[in-house]
Amino acid sequence: MTDHAADHAGQASTGKWVLEIEGLSVRTGSAGSPGSPGGRELIQNVNLQIAPGETLCVVGESGSGKSVTSLASMGLLPKGLQASSGRILLDGEDVLRASEKRLRALRATRMAMIFQEPMTALNPVETIGEQIDEVLRIHSSLGKRARRERVMDMLASVHIAEVRRVYDSYPYQLSGGQRQRVVISMALILEPRLLIADEPTTALDVTTQKQILLLIRELQEKYGTAVLFITHDFGVVSDIADRIVVMNQGKVIEVGTRDEILATPNMPYTRMLVSSVPSLIPRPARDIQSEVVLNVTGLEKTYSTRRLFKAVDVVRAAQDVNFSLRRGEILGIVGESGSGKSTVARCVVRLLTPSGGAIRIQDQDIATLSGPRLHPLRQRFQIVFQDPYRSLNPRLNIVDSLVEGPMNFGVPRHEAEARAHELMEVVGLDASAMRRYPHQFSGGQRQRICIARALALRPDILVADEAVSALDVSVQAQVLRLLDDIRERTGIAVLFITHDLRVAAQVCDTIVVMQQGRIVEAGPSHQVLTTPQRDYTRALIAAAPGRDWDFQNFRPVSPVSVQSV
Repeated sequence: MTDHAADHAGQASTGKWVLEIEGLSVRTGSAGSPGSPGGRELIQNVNLQIAPGETLCVVGESGSGKSVTSLASMGLLPKGLQASSGRILLDGEDVLRASEKRLRALRATRMAMIFQEPMTALNPVETIGEQIDEVLRIHSSLGKRARRERVMDMLASVHIAEVRRVYDSYPYQLSGGQRQRVVISMALILEPRLLIADEPTTALDVTTQKQILLLIRELQEKYGTAVLFITHDFGVVSDIADRIVVMNQGKVIEVGTRDEILATPNMPYTRMLVSSVPSLIPRPARDIQSEVVLNVTGLEKTYSTRRLFKAVDVVRAAQDVNFSLRRGEILGIVGESGSGKSTVARCVVRLLTPSGGAIRIQDQDIATLSGPRLHPLRQRFQIVFQDPYRSLNPRLNIVDSLVEGPMNFGVPRHEAEARAHELMEVVGLDASAMRRYPHQFSGGQRQRICIARALALRPDILVADEAVSALDVSVQAQVLRLLDDIRERTGIAVLFITHDLRVAAQVCDTIVVMQQGRIVEAGPSHQVLTTPQRDYTRALIAAAPGRDWDFQNFRPVSPVSVQSV
């Protein structure tokens, strides 16, 4: 038995729960000073429990308090936040009253956390082996050789291929899925009693996401770990949850088993969240016969890296890509990370220069244009990026962000501001808020502003690159309805990049499936999603979380229906 395992055996309580949170409240400012400047409660009287081997999913929109609850459980509340009341019992020991030295001893040995973004969770200047070894070096008495063997075994247990190569690699040399597996191995290497997973699969494509979820379940069954899973994705919840806690505005409003919450939610807020999950059943097909505004033929994008004393590494990010986009059409490009879909999007808006092929916008090839020859055409295509928090200049108020583009193309300030007022109404925001700054808006509101900014130039083509993947399901539903409404009102053509097949099913008229830089299947959405022709497309659909649930109607999907989708 290892040192930490002995610690478990000697200190684990005989109670029913691994983690028990009783009446927890967290506020800004100093604890116990409600009248202090800025002091307000972020979570109020939170109660939850997790049994050994159980997965408890905490769901809610951004700002609901779910991540604050998880950070408090680890003793990692950021500066300026204080637990003002309650207890957090880890095997009967109150985390809130533990010293910093005791908390450091508890972390990794009896509780561990997987963060949302593995790239920021890993040290970029240390190898993977060094980082995992550090956990063992600090918390165990194993020798160097034994630690290396233990790290190798752990990397193998999370199904990482080429363990020795990964051990000696740096984080940037691994894919997102590999990095997340490394973070999981680091969290579980000392077999903690409690694993807290804070949105660990949000940024992953569906197949990698499915692998990670299966891995967590597999390791949980192996070690009997209790898992506190923080997420806003009900598809994931339906696949892994034993019980569900729903939070809203810092309070727990509903608790139940997975089937109770998904099939018979009691609270209107819970019903709204569940019913906001997009269906995998495609919307009715539309016959679009309008003019072609974008025609991509033979598109190629190749990256070459010359290494010292080594041959040139060549990566073919896009190979012989062909598709066309009509006015008023939404065309979705789907595929795993690394499939080439974002590369194609960036080539279309000329953030990247293609290595070959043609990109014709109404018969004008922009693939080889640059500088003054390309500039006048840029107003005809605009892009909305994935992260609304990094897409807006924090030093510019909203009106200045919206008028910047039109003024760069010669539109007078007064006319650009009038256009900005109209666009704020189009995206469902009050024009009176235009003098505010980005930090004064929520994520969903910021993404609406990003859409308004892209529309300010009145483009023919809007490229949305994972534009809703970082949003809560309810906000995501609002933005998707907004994009569809704008398409109906303006006739704009939309190139929609996504790894979420549910989203693609609800907004796209046509779907293009990419794998390793190539298009492997394309056609009307209903055809691609209900009668896929390629094994790869079928694998993507099979990996979509929540395929066994009809969220809009609060019921499981029958086996026959599952086969037909």
